[in-house]
Amino acid sequence: MASKFHDLLRKQITNEFGAMQQYVAIAVWADAADLPQIASHFYAHSRGERNHAMMMVQYLLDRGEQIDFDQVEAPRSDFESPADAYRAAQAHEVKVTGQIETLFHAAREENDPLGEQFMLWFLREQVEEVANMDTMVTISDRAGDNWFEIETYLNRESGSGASNTGTPPATAGGAI
Repeated sequence: MASKFHDLLRKQITNEFGAMQQYVAIAVWADAADLPQIASHFYAHSRGERNHAMMMVQYLLDRGEQIDFDQVEAPRSDFESPADAYRAAQAHEVKVTGQIETLFHAAREENDPLGEQFMLWFLREQVEEVANMDTMVTISDRAGDNWFEIETYLNRESGSGASNTGTPPATAGGAI
């Protein structure tokens, strides 16, 4: 029997790889603008998105499901300012939250407790991701045209944001 949840999860793998590329594009833009802390911030986020995709791959492998990869949409690569880049990332994280909620509801509708349990980690992760981007939009807005203030903030705060999302699911090929 076909599973809506598994079909949506396959699509979400593509979405996560798309997010990875979007965050790489923002990081490259920041690198080119000599904003190393912002670049580092987005390179790290790109690795997280890759890991999310591979967690979903591992889940489907563990469930004996077929995995097909769709083409990823080209990312946006030009930004007017760090605030513009962070707003784009914030909007993306809000969109992903809706996608993850849809996956959770699909698992629930199919009476798939394993699928529900798997998606709980991602729901917690999205709360953290949206909050992080909300903060960075605020910091970017406060900095205005003084982009160095964002760099200073990220340098000062790096490593202080402890994750409280619990133990993540297994990652196909290992997390990076």
